[in-house]
Amino acid sequence: MLKMNLSLLLFIVFALSSFAQTKVPKFFSDNMVLQQNEKVAIWGKDKPNVKITVTGNWGEEVYGKSDKNGSWKLKIQTPPAGGPYSLLIKGSDEILFENILMGEVWICSGQSNMEMPVKGFSGQPVNGSNEYILNSKNNELRLFSIEKNTSLSPLEDVSTGSWTLAEPSTVKEFSATAYFFGKKLQEILHVPVGLIHTSWGGSSAEAWMDKKTLSDFDDITFPEVIPETRQNQTPTLLYNAMMHPFIGLSIKGMIWYQGESNRNKAAEYKQIFPALIESWREQWQQGSFPFYFVQIAPYSYLNDKELATPLIREAQLFTMQTVENTGMAVTADIGDYYLIHPAEKKTVGDRLAYWALAKNYGLESIAYSGPVYNGIEKIEDGKIVISFKYADLGLTTFGEEAEGFEIAGSDKVFHPAEIKLSRDNTISVWSDEVKDPIAVRYAFKSFAKANLYNTEGLPASPFRTDDWAE
Repeated sequence: MLKMNLSLLLFIVFALSSFAQTKVPKFFSDNMVLQQNEKVAIWGKDKPNVKITVTGNWGEEVYGKSDKNGSWKLKIQTPPAGGPYSLLIKGSDEILFENILMGEVWICSGQSNMEMPVKGFSGQPVNGSNEYILNSKNNELRLFSIEKNTSLSPLEDVSTGSWTLAEPSTVKEFSATAYFFGKKLQEILHVPVGLIHTSWGGSSAEAWMDKKTLSDFDDITFPEVIPETRQNQTPTLLYNAMMHPFIGLSIKGMIWYQGESNRNKAAEYKQIFPALIESWREQWQQGSFPFYFVQIAPYSYLNDKELATPLIREAQLFTMQTVENTGMAVTADIGDYYLIHPAEKKTVGDRLAYWALAKNYGLESIAYSGPVYNGIEKIEDGKIVISFKYADLGLTTFGEEAEGFEIAGSDKVFHPAEIKLSRDNTISVWSDEVKDPIAVRYAFKSFAKANLYNTEGLPASPFRTDDWAE
């Protein structure tokens, strides 16, 4: 009996000592990047009603108490970009974080095109990867990546993860799209950049959304148990485990590369995607932070529904045009008929960075969007003249024959079309097969070769002037 009581006592002491520890989520750690010039939230767990003090060696200190459940959250003012700094948290225990930098923090999420590492996938390369990995050492570019995980309820912490400095061994495994985005920002802004990567190949948008938001939509079934298959397409499971833990972390914005898994439900995605963005903004309570995303690239998509893929691109374009502080990197010119993961990941990352640099970091002199269809100007002499936004200096195919254009009359049969570029933001489209044209489409297929750009070299988004296929 004495032996049993002693064992029980030791267990209780161990349990209490474990509970007493001051704990914080894993993304608060050595080497982290904190958002500069902000009141940054730091939070965690401790015993109930314990005084918590958070001290930054840049001259700031805040304090408070844990609540009756042991939870606490404090906000500390961060200085302008720079470092390294240290951060001391005092509660039941002390935690010291060192080699902290102040800079720009971005969350990077989506499915496999965001997940694809700089080293590439098996049989699917990232162009120039070896050279980029070789030259990747950069103490002012910090990376945080988490493992895939699911949960039926929202979690307070990620399963794994630590901040690492950019160097060949870390960069080769990190998201290529995220890395090239952050690399461009760091090189141009000359400030530290922190990238948080949380993605899962093949995931649907619904898997990244919370139950409350999805409850506004029909035909959503919420899981009662974690399924053995298609976890990455089950509503709420990835949000709960891989996004919810970060809510409240001070960030500059987000980048997103997803859509392939929703391509057969474009009408729903047109509502789901904006709802995803707005729900995250509401939960973060940091206003309408920047949200930049990638339009899915040309690919063959076997057994695809008719026009499914171009319609999902159209839904993405709709989101860019209707949701504030969003932007879209077009990939119509860099797709691959046989590979769903375009090899030009640096191009994708750079195009996302152009949006951020122009819209959020004051570099307003650069172009950030490719041409976007604006409307039909006139129809005469068997030609349709259409105009574009984001093409102030005109449009170009850089000396190549234009590809991807089709034109149709009232019979709704589309024929390959020719175009003539004007010196302004318009083009004329025609075909000898269509005497009385009424509609134009550009790259409006699962896979199409497309080569229309503005003079700054950014590609036009696929579009249609008709509404014949919904």
